[in-house]
Amino acid sequence: MNSMYFTEEHQLFRKSLQDFLSKEVVPHIEKWENDGNIERFIWKKMGDMGFFGINYPVAYGGLNLDLFYTVILLEELQKINSGGFAAAIWAHCYLAMTHLNAEGSQDIKERYLAPSISGDKIGCLCITEPFGGSDVAGMRTTAVKNGDHYIINGSKTFITNGVSSDYLVVAAKTTPEIGNKGISIFVIDRAAPGVSATKLDKLGWRASDTGEIAFDNVKVPASNLLGEENKGFPYIMQHFSLERLVMGVNAHARAEYALEYAQQYMSQRMAFGKTINKFQALRHSLVELYADMEICKTYNYAVAYKLSKGEYAVKEATMSKLKSTKMADAVIYQCLQFLGGYGYMEDYPMARLLRDSRLGPIGGGTSEILCEILAKIIIDKKEYKSAT
Repeated sequence: MNSMYFTEEHQLFRKSLQDFLSKEVVPHIEKWENDGNIERFIWKKMGDMGFFGINYPVAYGGLNLDLFYTVILLEELQKINSGGFAAAIWAHCYLAMTHLNAEGSQDIKERYLAPSISGDKIGCLCITEPFGGSDVAGMRTTAVKNGDHYIINGSKTFITNGVSSDYLVVAAKTTPEIGNKGISIFVIDRAAPGVSATKLDKLGWRASDTGEIAFDNVKVPASNLLGEENKGFPYIMQHFSLERLVMGVNAHARAEYALEYAQQYMSQRMAFGKTINKFQALRHSLVELYADMEICKTYNYAVAYKLSKGEYAVKEATMSKLKSTKMADAVIYQCLQFLGGYGYMEDYPMARLLRDSRLGPIGGGTSEILCEILAKIIIDKKEYKSAT
C-alpha cells in the first residue's frame, strides 16, 4: 500500500527526519515534558532543516513538496512519545501558517510566513473561546474598525502555543449583527499592548504550552487583516479539512507506535514459562487492534491523496478524525493493559501515550460535533464548498 503513495524520495526524507528527531529532539523530551515548555533552539533547528516549509512556496523559503511529505512529518512526530511536542509543531505549521499562506497579503507573508518557515517566529491559531467551544459562529471576540486600525476585545482558550508564540492568528467578529457572516481574521503581534496569556494545566500534551488569551483594546493595523473582511468563517471552514486529516494521521501513527512497542514488550515478557505473545487471548486481541489501525491508516492515506489533488474532502477528512482518534484511544488503552502493572508506570511509554491520545476526540472539534457535521452531509444532504 505504501508504494501507492510514497516514492524513494519520500522514504529518504523519512529516514533523515527520523535521524534528526533521534539526535536533536528525543534527548530533550523528558525535560520539556517536565518543564511544560519547549526550548526555543529546536524551532530554529527545525526551520533550518526545512521541516516548517514542506508544503509552502519557495518564494518564502519553503520547499513546495507534496502532501505525503507532511504525512511523514506527522507520523514521525508521533513516534517520539510526546504528543505535546508534536502538537506545538503542527499547530504552528498547519494551523497558524496555513492561514498566513492562504489569506495573507505579500507583506504579511514576508513579515510572518517567511520567518515562520525559517523557525525565527512561532505562531498560534486563536479561534476557540471560553463560552463557545466548537461553536465557532458563537464567538464573542470583536474587532471594531477605527480609521486605519481595528480595536480587538475578547478572549480565546485552549490555544496551542498560546503563551510562547510570537504572533497570533485571531478570529473576531467585525460585524456581529450578521453572525457567522461577520467574522474576520487578523494576525497580531504578541508584543501588542493589551495582549495577555495564561498557561493552562493539562492532563496530557505536557510539553506544549496551551493558553487562555485575553485581548483588551488591542490596536491592530488594518493591513494585518487576512483576506477580506467578514470572510473569516468560510476561511476557517475551508482549512478544517486539513486540520482534521492532520489529527487523523496523528491518531493512526500513535496507535502504530503503541502496537510496535507492545509487540516488542510481549516478545520479551515471560509468564508461566513462555513469552506472553504466545497466549492466544493476547495474540488475538493484538491483531484485532492492528487491523483497526491499518484500516484507518489506509483510509487516511486515501484522504491525503484526495486533498493533494485539490479536492475539498471535508466529509472524508471529518471521518478520518472521527474514526482514527476513537481507534487510537482503544488501541492505546489495550496496549497499556498488555504491559500489566508496568503500563501504569511513568518509566514506560504507555501512560503518557494514554494521556496524550485522549485529546484526539476532543480537540479540533469533538467527536459529537463531527458526528453532527457528518449527519448534515449524509442525512440532510448539505453540501460544503471551498471558500476560494
